[in-house]
Amino acid sequence: MTNINNYTFRLKPGDDLFESIAAFVRERKIEAGCVLSGVGSLTHAVLRLANRGYHSTYDGHFEIVSITGTVSVHGSHLHISISDGDGKTIGGHLVPGCKIYTTAEIVLAVFPDVVYKRELLENDSGYEELVVYGKKG
Repeated sequence: MTNINNYTFRLKPGDDLFESIAAFVRERKIEAGCVLSGVGSLTHAVLRLANRGYHSTYDGHFEIVSITGTVSVHGSHLHISISDGDGKTIGGHLVPGCKIYTTAEIVLAVFPDVVYKRELLENDSGYEELVVYGKKG
């Protein structure tokens, strides 16, 4: 049976969403986890949209309506959806540069019995993909 730990933390105005999650993961040496919940707001968003090799930036006030993905000290893969004041929603890969407006509340589940790594797999997507290893011990 796999053990599951969890963490809940809050980010403050001006914090970088991606970098703050990555720092939290590094500080706790998390090797396998996922985002269970993430809500809050942004004043600046940077996303890599589907099938694009560049980042798109957005300025304004946005609600974080969803964050999902895997986290690891060996590489994380996160997606985010945000909505503007009219409810128009956009989503994509979360990358550094998203700035917190008022707050962000993040809940992580951590799986201590496995290790998530990102590896370039032969004859696959061309991106580093998730590979799951069991922990010995």
